Amino acid sequence: MQDKTEHRLFVNTGADDGYTIYFEDGFEHLKDYLEKDCHITSRKVCIVTDSTVHQLYADAIRALLADACTYLTTFVFPAGEQSKTLSTVRDLYEHLILERFERKDLILALGGGVVGDLAGYAAATYLRGIDFVQVPTTLLAQVDSSIGGKTGVDFDSYKNMVGAFYQPKLVYMNFQVLSTLTDEQFACGMGEVLKHGLIKNASYYEWTIEHLSEIADRELDILKHMVLESCKIKCAVVEKDVKEHGERALLNFGHTIGHAIEKVKSPQLLHGQCVALGCVAAAYISYQRGFLSTEEFYEIRDMNVGFDLMFTVDGIDSEQILRLTKSDKKMDGGHVKFVLLKKIGKAFIDTTVTDEEMLAAIDFINADKLMLD
Repeated sequence: MQDKTEHRLFVNTGADDGYTIYFEDGFEHLKDYLEKDCHITSRKVCIVTDSTVHQLYADAIRALLADACTYLTTFVFPAGEQSKTLSTVRDLYEHLILERFERKDLILALGGGVVGDLAGYAAATYLRGIDFVQVPTTLLAQVDSSIGGKTGVDFDSYKNMVGAFYQPKLVYMNFQVLSTLTDEQFACGMGEVLKHGLIKNASYYEWTIEHLSEIADRELDILKHMVLESCKIKCAVVEKDVKEHGERALLNFGHTIGHAIEKVKSPQLLHGQCVALGCVAAAYISYQRGFLSTEEFYEIRDMNVGFDLMFTVDGIDSEQILRLTKSDKKMDGGHVKFVLLKKIGKAFIDTTVTDEEMLAAIDFINADKLMLD
């Protein structure tokens, strides 16, 4: 539900009355909202961040909060998906224990999707659950991973296999951080933005295409509108299905094949890049089934290029990618739970996608296979 002030959204999760997403142009109001929603003057706070974000923003956050809570500490881990493991969570547990954190204290996740997922899972499981807040610093985290309470880590090569649904107490988004992202990181977020339009809002999808140049130039007013609209879509889906028993699975569009590619290509390719490839593959199956016209499908494919994302990938074996989709956590009775497009702006869940259909879609984005053909 959208707040009348327009610079915040309220997420009704059905538990503890939900939480608020705050949209700001800086960090200066973070302390006020933490006191309003979390009463930090009587709490210890642990900032959890990675080595990249620590250099950019940790000092500013520490300066804001140093006198606002009873004790402030920082836990920093090496940046990258390779740190999203139970081993890093164990190190965080040890840090919290040595710093004598109690159930009443608070974790502040400062960073992108890896930081938010890992810190949220630690919060869900330390002392059977302590409060945490999300302060997302990437476009992907702002429009997607910081919202909805999905937390977790990877287990060996299995993406997000260990986790919990655990909602933050608030989410604080500072639009200014988007100016510091690399082109690659920004493009990864655009993969999720495009996904939101494709699955739920055709007019929003067309809006992103119409404003491609302004988005590429990172015009602040355009980015504000874009992030807010994506968050509205994500919130609306989450509120109807908090623990992914049904409709929330639509947000996994592109993730089945995307996660399989990520298992093979990480860390060379980032999560958002792999999901964007998976979206092209899922759109291809939708096209082959007659749901999308030729023009619609090739627009979806070509918009990846428009937003600095790939629509083909080299160095993969199509048969291996197909096998890896079977180890994805999004299975249903032994069948792959695939998200397809009935049309642009309307997605649906399908468990009848065959191995042959998936293999053809993987071949379509497999640059090595295309060169041989």
